[in-house]
Amino acid sequence: MIYPTSRAIWLAAAGAPAALVLGVLVPGYWYVGIGWTLFVFALVAIDAVTGAWPNEPQAMIAIANSCGVGHELPATIGLRFPGAAPRHAEAILELPELLTAPSGARAGIAIAAGQGGATLPLVAARRGVAKLGGLWLRWTGPMGLAWKQRCDPQDARVIVTPDIRPVRERGAHLFLRSAMHGLIAQLDRGDGAEFESLADFEPGMDRRAIDWKQSARHARLLAKEFRTERNNHVVFALDAGRTMCEPLDGVPRIDRAISAALLSAYVALKLGDRVSLFGFDARPRIASGSVSGARAFGLIQRLAAELDYSTEETNYTLALTTLGGRLNRRSLIVVFTEFSDPTSAELMLRAATRLLDRHLVLFVVLDDQELTDIAAAPPESADDVSRAVTAAELLRERRIVVTRLRHAGFHVLESPHNRVGLKLVAFYIDLKRRNLL
Repeated sequence: MIYPTSRAIWLAAAGAPAALVLGVLVPGYWYVGIGWTLFVFALVAIDAVTGAWPNEPQAMIAIANSCGVGHELPATIGLRFPGAAPRHAEAILELPELLTAPSGARAGIAIAAGQGGATLPLVAARRGVAKLGGLWLRWTGPMGLAWKQRCDPQDARVIVTPDIRPVRERGAHLFLRSAMHGLIAQLDRGDGAEFESLADFEPGMDRRAIDWKQSARHARLLAKEFRTERNNHVVFALDAGRTMCEPLDGVPRIDRAISAALLSAYVALKLGDRVSLFGFDARPRIASGSVSGARAFGLIQRLAAELDYSTEETNYTLALTTLGGRLNRRSLIVVFTEFSDPTSAELMLRAATRLLDRHLVLFVVLDDQELTDIAAAPPESADDVSRAVTAAELLRERRIVVTRLRHAGFHVLESPHNRVGLKLVAFYIDLKRRNLL
């Protein structure tokens, strides 16, 4: 495709006033205006046929084939002219909704020695398979009067997966740190639930652990040592409803929750517990059986990637009732959700109360820093006051729901999105150390 540049249009328009004045003063030279326009069009045609033609340059794009959600994803665009080459070219990349370009999808390419390149910074905003659209290229002729443009279709695909960077960077570190601090030994032997052995009673030990019959038989005080049960069952229940799919600092809440769940699942598997995954919105979406061992982490990761975004409201009654019916032993149920309104929170509270008879339930809620900033910002207009009042009311309703959950016997973990994984692991280890599982 070839079309005139803005320079050619302004050049043609510049002759109109002069032609008008000349036609008024000397009517016999009225054709000068037409001649000027034809002259400009001739220059545009000459500029179009000189230099590189639209089908001559070779374009390529290099981009990773997979990326974690929320990560930066640079796309490198290369351009090579086999013959005459311009000094500058422009490129625009058509992006799917899964990818965003914070600084825009347009890149300028400086051409030197017939070739050039540019890097376009992208961000993976949502999970799924992102298929790149067309790569639009354009450059001008030697006089800068004609644009030469073409579009190259792209078949590159980028698989946007759950963010497992915290697992790679922190998972093994958290496990090793627990071992260094003696946590593994504490979990294996101490105030647990399974009898391990008899040991001589020493000052500081719990007197209730004394085995009086064995002490009388051996003529010295003996105390029971217990082994903490290792194959506890941990269920990560992920709410994928409309509210959880809203962005939080540029990334959907559900993806923040999945990253924290994967980090905690990795640590739980390493500590010998059994893990299962449950996803729901208006109805249950995914439900895995319980797995154990670090090798099972790949299965949990694949199931988490299959949990799609939803625009439906969450049905807590159906989801939590279904989850409770699937569990045949005491479990730690970690529910990632967001309280959108008092009505849905009341339904959630009623449905979750039925689980407390047999299970330990932990609600994980991500702090909404945007609401906090809006409520705390000094108002400068009537609209600012309205937004601040609305944000403060939403925060108040949220505090009410959290307080009711705690009073009902649930554990609640509130955390910023960038620390929720670490806080959840610490909370889980603390529950395990206290033998509450």
